[in-house]
Amino acid sequence: MKKLSLFVCLVLVVLTTRAQSLPIEAGLPFKIFDTRTGEQITITELSDRMSKTNVLFWGEEHNDTIGHILELKLLKLLSERFRDKLSLSMEMFETDQQVILDEYFAGFLSKEKFLKEARLWNNYADYSPMVAFAKEQKIPIVAANSPRRYNSLMSQRGPKSLDSLSNTAKAFIAKLPIYIPLKGKYHSKFVNIMGGEDNIHSPNMFASQCLWDATMAQSIDKAYSNGKKGGLIMHICGRFHCDNHLGTVTQLLHHNKEIQVSTISCFPAENFATADYKNYGDLADFIILTNKSSN
Repeated sequence: MKKLSLFVCLVLVVLTTRAQSLPIEAGLPFKIFDTRTGEQITITELSDRMSKTNVLFWGEEHNDTIGHILELKLLKLLSERFRDKLSLSMEMFETDQQVILDEYFAGFLSKEKFLKEARLWNNYADYSPMVAFAKEQKIPIVAANSPRRYNSLMSQRGPKSLDSLSNTAKAFIAKLPIYIPLKGKYHSKFVNIMGGEDNIHSPNMFASQCLWDATMAQSIDKAYSNGKKGGLIMHICGRFHCDNHLGTVTQLLHHNKEIQVSTISCFPAENFATADYKNYGDLADFIILTNKSSN
């Protein structure tokens, strides 16, 4: 544990003190590929390539330490580029937590009360540096995800169960009826990740997944509509939600085809030294491979 903490500290020093044109070196524990051009690029070049993007999806593995460090680094670079036109959207906060986030950022809630009331993920420590930086720099955070209680209701009783919710409750989820693509690549991926049809114990589990996606998409779309022209929304989510431009990306473009989207898929590579993005198929516009042995 001490060795890991020391390693993470060293990586943070590298990422924050080196020149912004961070060079590609064999010793660094990540590789970034632009799959559209086939280039291996630096994180600063990644930031530079967001000039025509409205929404950037960063698809992560939630336990990827190096990935979380890079998310913060990119957020800092984007804040320099977009200034007051940058927003941070996060799967890790649910829509009914928005008022708690806003009150914390406005200074109405102490950090202690925020931590107590915000129903934070168990690994919130991985995301707290991004939240702290956003608060310091006055970067709005969008609480994007649907409240878990409604996903549970959807999974147990099906889409029609949401119709009986109050208007107050419905305001926390995507507009009904939500788009549920029961055929196609996303449904097939969902069945596969669940281990096959025999392991899907409720016919409504995929619908519940789509509620997550649709609510995050609506939250992003609302932030985009209310944002400043030429701005950027950086959305952090599990990569299943955006890999192959499916899930939340599909839901967003289903409702607003005008939004310019870029996607990142970031995850630990099995054989980091020889790993190449071409081995992973058409996952995203940018693929970031991190050193599995360093996490």
